[in-house]
Amino acid sequence: MENPNEPQITSAPPSAAPVSNAPGAGRSGLIYAGIAYVLWGFLPIYFISLAPSGAFEIVAWRIVFSLVFCILLLAVTRKFKPFFALLMQPRISLTMALAGALIYVNWQTYIYSAMSGQVVEASLGYFINPIVTVFLGVFFLRERLRPAQWAAVGVSVLAVLVIAISAGSVPWIALTLAFSFGFYGYIKKRVGNTVDAVAGLTMETVWLFPVAIVQLIVVAMTVGITFGTVSPVHTALLIGTGVITAVPLILFAAASRRLPLIYMGFIQYFAPIIQFLVGVLILQEPMSPERWIGFSLVWLALLILTVDALANRRGNRQTVAELV
Repeated sequence: MENPNEPQITSAPPSAAPVSNAPGAGRSGLIYAGIAYVLWGFLPIYFISLAPSGAFEIVAWRIVFSLVFCILLLAVTRKFKPFFALLMQPRISLTMALAGALIYVNWQTYIYSAMSGQVVEASLGYFINPIVTVFLGVFFLRERLRPAQWAAVGVSVLAVLVIAISAGSVPWIALTLAFSFGFYGYIKKRVGNTVDAVAGLTMETVWLFPVAIVQLIVVAMTVGITFGTVSPVHTALLIGTGVITAVPLILFAAASRRLPLIYMGFIQYFAPIIQFLVGVLILQEPMSPERWIGFSLVWLALLILTVDALANRRGNRQTVAELV
């Protein structure tokens, strides 16, 4: 899951092209976005199916096969030349290296949460991500928040405190996912529309490839590599981590070119909602009354944020109309 553009309501990538007005563009955009977020929502089940592989090994193979899949895409679309031109620009290349480091932390934490039965907490991380994005906008972009946005931030902080006190520990998985993804979006925003989804993922995995090799060596020397030793289906699923990483990103990029940001802002909640339902209904993860209260506060904060964004958008339109 990957990038804020308008922090209040969406995590759409800043690299998105202008919204298409072609007939049927909105419908196809909704389909692309829906498929992307449904795939992201069911990712925990995919990763759980990779047992007995551990999170450390899965992340390594995810990096390797994401890079392989992206290279194939660049070859098919004949975009190697512009990709290498981007790679030769130090500012872009180093920025993407930092983005790669952040997405590495995000992947490692997310897969650990799935493999350790903490999918609900992972969903919390993506529920609070829009609020973290607002928080980062204040500190790094010097954005001024409206009263409703401050209220949403305050309610979300209260929610985290309620969950932490009830559990007796800080929800570090949720916070790590939210902040790593929030900073990742901020870094990608600095790149602007220069780097598309495939080129970006390729550069990130190029930088992470040595890390993946070291991880695989460590796994081989300790618990042992599971790739190719369990079953053909298991091996195919490990290889498929590259596809399941890249395809939603490509669909998301296609959707963002066809849909207004306000729609992307609403659809972005599909993934954490599905993850939450997977954790509670399918994986039967426990939900104490205090935890329900904490999640309810998060949902209230998101409701405040969304209503405020809609009201502000409507107000801006009226102002423009008056000026015209």
